[in-house]
Amino acid sequence: MLIHPQFDPIAISIGPLAVRWYSLMYLVAFVLVIVLGRLHARRRPELGWNAQQIDDLLFYGMIGVVVGGRLGEVLFFQPGYYFGHPLEIFAVWKGGMSFHGGFLGVLAAMWLYGRRVGKGFWQVTDFIAPLVPTGLAAGRLGNFINGELWGRPADPELPWAMVYPWVDALPRHPSQLYQIAGEGLLLFVILWIYSAQPRPLKAVSAVFLIGYGVLRFTAEFFRTPDPGIFGTLSLGLSTAQWLCVPMVLAGVGLLMASGRRAASA
Repeated sequence: MLIHPQFDPIAISIGPLAVRWYSLMYLVAFVLVIVLGRLHARRRPELGWNAQQIDDLLFYGMIGVVVGGRLGEVLFFQPGYYFGHPLEIFAVWKGGMSFHGGFLGVLAAMWLYGRRVGKGFWQVTDFIAPLVPTGLAAGRLGNFINGELWGRPADPELPWAMVYPWVDALPRHPSQLYQIAGEGLLLFVILWIYSAQPRPLKAVSAVFLIGYGVLRFTAEFFRTPDPGIFGTLSLGLSTAQWLCVPMVLAGVGLLMASGRRAASA
């Protein structure tokens, strides 16, 4: 069995100033969006994106992911705790960001951005979809460094089973690493390849919704369920799994709609 390295959550400390690994992972995620966005715009010039637009898009996305991610954690997963400790809502450096909340926040930000620059909502989401998974991978790496969101108990014979000493002495699935591999790297490869060629409007967004929803739903079977608005487990599913269901259904609907649009064009 492996033992979690128990990293120091503070990456750099200069006097009273401390920079945490979790914050650095968000910085890495935002830099990757810039780099990949420019590569994507260069390989698909017909999409009509330039460097300045990508920079502006990132600014809107940063606000959406931070505000939405935090509010999602507060409202979907730990409303009792945060309503009892309201000042903790602002302590984002301690971790606690909901993907589903951040996803809704980014959608709102992309809608606002599209209205400002005269681009359609689906034009914007189709462009950013391939840029998101590497940021998700960086966020999950931050979770692993922080030693949070650990996995469910695993078979001791599993070669990569990991003990999180501050939790208990049980071998557990390193679910953060599973999520890095799945909804991070695998989803990135799928979307990057799929979006390399012209696709019907909404199709790339649809593949993101389906891919993330399925991969996250699967990963939750190996991750200790978070408490949430649906309870720790409702009908055998975690809150995050329930939140993935409408994502997959919406993705399937969008894919069908994009196919009909392409057929009628």
